[in-house]
Amino acid sequence: MKAFLTRPKRKSSPELQKEIAEPEESTEVKLALLSSLHPQLDQEILLDILLAHDGSVSEASASLKVQAPVKKGTRVIGYQQSLKQFATPSDSTSLDTTPKKKKLKSKAGSTLHLYDPEDVAEHTPCTIIHNFLPPEEANELLQELLEESKSFEKITFQLFENVVSSPHTSSFYVESYDEIERQKTEYHYNGGRLTDVRRITPQLIKVKPKVQEAVNSEIQKRIKTRYPGGKKLKYQSPDPWVPNSAFVNAYTGPQQNVGWHSDHLTYLGPRAVIGSISLGVAREFRVRRVIPRDSDTKTVQEQDAEGQISIHLPHNSLLVMHAEMQEEWKHSIAPALSIDPHPISGTTRINITYRDYKANLHPRSTPKCRCGLPCVLRAVTKKKENFGKYFWMCYANSPGQENCGFFQWAEFDDDGNPLFRKGAGTKT
Repeated sequence: MKAFLTRPKRKSSPELQKEIAEPEESTEVKLALLSSLHPQLDQEILLDILLAHDGSVSEASASLKVQAPVKKGTRVIGYQQSLKQFATPSDSTSLDTTPKKKKLKSKAGSTLHLYDPEDVAEHTPCTIIHNFLPPEEANELLQELLEESKSFEKITFQLFENVVSSPHTSSFYVESYDEIERQKTEYHYNGGRLTDVRRITPQLIKVKPKVQEAVNSEIQKRIKTRYPGGKKLKYQSPDPWVPNSAFVNAYTGPQQNVGWHSDHLTYLGPRAVIGSISLGVAREFRVRRVIPRDSDTKTVQEQDAEGQISIHLPHNSLLVMHAEMQEEWKHSIAPALSIDPHPISGTTRINITYRDYKANLHPRSTPKCRCGLPCVLRAVTKKKENFGKYFWMCYANSPGQENCGFFQWAEFDDDGNPLFRKGAGTKT
């Protein structure tokens, strides 16, 4: 781990002053110091408390001393008490003695780990629901999809001059055989066709209404509590979210991952919402904010200017990626050095991402490039002057095809409905 961003320390006890003599100590050293002072607490908890106090061992330790002793027990990966209980009480003379929640913030070059649903909702564009399904139902869904995943495929696509394949396997599920045929013959992904499209399984059908209800509830809660004026975002659909398709991904072993990306908006439209169920072994879901720049190039340091936030996804959790996610953030599944095996799936994680495909964004309606293929919809993320805009472009990136350079600004009404213009494309 990288060293924390340090700041001048408040005066602390003589014992701590003696132990914390070097202001630029690494995270490992600080964590070891804190652990020696509070051996009854798990290191995962101590790390988050250290982050909450900007890397100050003295302040982190002081906040712990006002807490009741915590009985040491078996750690369950992906769960943790909220960080707000470790916030230092205010020195104010107010009659309100409730501890004030300290503002958490990821730092450049570091990763802030979040476990508690309140912390996730506060500091990321997501909400998480633990123990989403009844245990038996979650296990039945996991077992069904583990069997399905035995025949999953890796997606192959062209990246510049190279043909590459995804580091994990997946399949796409829809609700009818007619829709399977449409997906295989009318829709394009990464400039090509999907070959592995399947009819939704019995357990996926059973779970879908629960996902739909929970996601719509979280959307309304997000609008009321997080968005300006308690109103939906511009371009966000006011209609209920209705999942009609699902990508199911399988990550086998700790090294299978997916790099930084945002999900394609082509068939979802702007300000899309996605509901994601995690089953099996727990993995880290990392997010980082998109920082637009004045120039076209970004260094690694600029891309990670605000650091990363890690959301730990345990078995049977539902993650809702809200309307600001795809345009303003990137996400990834990070490789792990080691993972705690799940009793059913071993080292495999199954992920279901439910999506609401929009009828008005069917490929027959969207712009076509000079290649004769439906264009892909993207959001501007690099240049400050165009940040927040959308555009259509050629995406003939399947093996053996070249990009024709087609470009056209995309227009939508305030509710995210497309406003198409014919013959307005240009070549970049």
